[in-house]
Amino acid sequence: MATAQLTARSRARSGKGAARSLRRDGFVPGVIYGHARQPLAVSVNARELSRLLDHISAENTVIELTIDDTVSRTLIREIQRHPLRRSVIHVDFQELVAGEKVIVRIPIVLVGTSIGVRQSGGILNHVTTELECRVDPSNIPNRIELDISDLNIGRTIHVSELTIPDGVDVLNDAGETICVVAAPKEEKAETPVEGAEAPAEPELIRKPKPDEEVEEKK
Repeated sequence: MATAQLTARSRARSGKGAARSLRRDGFVPGVIYGHARQPLAVSVNARELSRLLDHISAENTVIELTIDDTVSRTLIREIQRHPLRRSVIHVDFQELVAGEKVIVRIPIVLVGTSIGVRQSGGILNHVTTELECRVDPSNIPNRIELDISDLNIGRTIHVSELTIPDGVDVLNDAGETICVVAAPKEEKAETPVEGAEAPAEPELIRKPKPDEEVEEKK
């Protein structure tokens, strides 16, 4: 389970005006909510949050959020970004409760090089790159690895063939494709045929005018 730390502070003011004021001062407005608590409006330092998001997988990293000297274990549930600048303008945290499972997305990491790619020039298609799972927060895996070394051309691996850690319930369909190795595309090259005749001159479709017929008889 991956964890990270972040500091926040509670805020009494809410609304668009208060949010714009926070952003001007270098903070990102947010909220923390959970099954056993009332939603609490918070703010986090914009630079600290940006550095954190650059180094973690936000979907499955437990954030130890310090709010006014109190530490809460949370997951980032939603990140809103500016449509042009792509800077974070709002963030939602879900407080984790001991023994209460949560739904997270866990990345699938392919390990090794497919024999179909290595020996036959096949094309590897990684169709499903992450799994939606229900799991206890204390047991969230960082990733699920899949060894594709023996994957030959035409071979497909499905969700049902993955090795899933104990305590992790996969919500994806068992028949969903994880990856497949397709045959290489054939290159069609136009080769001139020896002895082929040169293309004929275009045929005149319209009827010749009378003066043109006279010229042809001369």
